[in-house]
Amino acid sequence: MLLRHGRTAWNAEHRAQGHADVELDDVGHTQAATVAPYVARLEPEALWSSDLARARQTAAYVEKETGLVARLDPRLREYDVGERTGLTVAEFAAAHPEEHAAWLGGSYDAVRGAEGTADVLARIVPACRELVATVAPGATAVAVTHGAALRVATAALLGWPVEHGRSLGVLDNCAMAVLDVPAGGAARLRSWNVGPDQP
Repeated sequence: MLLRHGRTAWNAEHRAQGHADVELDDVGHTQAATVAPYVARLEPEALWSSDLARARQTAAYVEKETGLVARLDPRLREYDVGERTGLTVAEFAAAHPEEHAAWLGGSYDAVRGAEGTADVLARIVPACRELVATVAPGATAVAVTHGAALRVATAALLGWPVEHGRSLGVLDNCAMAVLDVPAGGAARLRSWNVGPDQP
């Protein structure tokens, strides 16, 4: 299971976060507290988290409900968004119109200083597979991670071309993607963008 972190003030303002270490806001803490018992009912056997504050804080609520201790793994971080960091879409468009146009077309790699999709996949997919390998077949493992990285990871785990991942849409804060991930094979998507309010 891939769980997106709770809301931050930058999420609310539609600011690109990337590797910026932004903490949960009050809404994000409420979201994390609400989703944690839902996750616990699935009886996870392992919990890993991005090491960024918003993911760590979300994972802490899951720790409290499950008794698990999250393993922090920087490979589960969001894209490093380079010069988009801290900017709204409008601010990015005004400051960097050519890069903004390319980004709108799906080319995250066009942003100066940003991490490319291939680089994100090279770290997050192995991390997800290693997490799955820590639990028995059929058992649940949870990774607390980030929206854009989570979406491309899901597409890759499903064996889809990278560009098809955009068809999944944006995952809400503290919503989940639930996948069956067999050892060595392509995953199957069981549910997308689910949480306590969308059983």
